[in-house]
Amino acid sequence: MPEAAPQQNEPELSEADAVLVWHGGDSRAAIETLLEDCRHLRQELALTEGASSRGFTRGWRPSYERD
Repeated sequence: MPEAAPQQNEPELSEADAVLVWHGGDSRAAIETLLEDCRHLRQELALTEGASSRGFTRGWRPSYERD
């Protein structure tokens, strides 16, 4: 019977901590990347809105601001 892998008791990183780790702890770089991602997604949303008919979305209209 194969041995079970030992369980590690390392806590999971939060999403915010994972972003900081990805950027080597540089919070400014992390913020800049997240802002670029936000701009990109807003542009994608605008393109999708222009390409979709109201019937396709059943009257749904995108919101560019968070509620």
